[in-house]
Amino acid sequence: MTDLLLKNVRVPQGGAADVLVRGGCIQRIGPGLAVDPGTLVEDGAGALLLPGLVEGHTHLDKTTWDSPWYVNEVGPALTDRIENERAWRARTGHDAASHSRALALAFLREGTTRIRTHVDIDTEAGLRHLEGVHATRQELAGRVEIQTVAFPQSGLLIRPGTAELLDQALGQGADVLGGLDPSAIDRDPARSLDVLFGIADKHGKPIDIHLHEPGELGAFTLDLILDRVQALGMQGKVVISHAFCLGGVDAKRLDGLLRRLATLEVALLTTAPPSRPVPAVRACREAGVTIFGGNDGIRDTWTPYGSPDMLARAMLIGLRNDLRRDDEVEWAFDCVTDAAARACGFSNYGLTPGARADLVLVDASCIAQAVAARAPRRLVVSGGVVVARDGRDALSQG
Repeated sequence: MTDLLLKNVRVPQGGAADVLVRGGCIQRIGPGLAVDPGTLVEDGAGALLLPGLVEGHTHLDKTTWDSPWYVNEVGPALTDRIENERAWRARTGHDAASHSRALALAFLREGTTRIRTHVDIDTEAGLRHLEGVHATRQELAGRVEIQTVAFPQSGLLIRPGTAELLDQALGQGADVLGGLDPSAIDRDPARSLDVLFGIADKHGKPIDIHLHEPGELGAFTLDLILDRVQALGMQGKVVISHAFCLGGVDAKRLDGLLRRLATLEVALLTTAPPSRPVPAVRACREAGVTIFGGNDGIRDTWTPYGSPDMLARAMLIGLRNDLRRDDEVEWAFDCVTDAAARACGFSNYGLTPGARADLVLVDASCIAQAVAARAPRRLVVSGGVVVARDGRDALSQG
């Protein structure tokens, strides 16, 4: 692997610096670094240096990215969308491998080098979608680090045989066990969670649960989840995705839930949707709860919206949370960088010596401008290799 020197970049703390990369990792960051002959040199021309961006919650297996437009005529209920998607994928033979690859590369061109993706596991498709995403993960290894979540999108208890498939998925390399609305979908939250946590405990895997349930129903389910985190000693190993209930309970109830989340080191994922109550970034940070960001689905049978641009998602998080000061906009940026890496367990991350050299150069004066203006990506480096320039794929130079 060829060593790399990024010259004349602007670090987020202010000031010009060079970045020396050796063996795919950051060796030094500082002004006027000297290098050996044969080192590849890239002139940053004063661009802002950012760490590789992190997508904390998406569904690579579902996307129609790089395909003809999907005409959405589905009903409004969650179950309508679940059933429509399952039928459509079976009818069309939707290929998770090719579509996940196309979207993962689109993420990479926009500077995202780490992705957590939820992958549907159900009794009709079995592990087919997971196998497709794992093929993409293997092909793109070294360019994009992909974590897979074995996700029972159609429910766990209500579709007998799903638990066994989830068990198989973890045995075949899924990194995380997913869950879905134990009260609203499975209608037996205690048993649903006992089964889910039992599978995770058997494999020693973390858990990431979609919790769409609103208000006090969701708060009730959240308490049941936290009871099991505490009983099994799973602190730091559980994520609650969406957690809309935290935007719909009174202040006293919210305070108690946030304190439990912080004590048990349970992180929250937000997509900051405009149409639903959401946990507030400010309140979570004040309570010591890690909150991070993701897109959810991108251009699939659920939604025509979404973009593989994590600066755009950070902008939406900032907008939804009324983050206006530059230091507050940096909280939104944290949601798609350090907080996301920490919550998902992506190691060797950041702009520090020894970290994997995942680097992004953008045309912006500071982080707040990069987020608000969705600054163009001038250069993307993954594992010390230049992989994209000006939004286009670049040939490996390592």
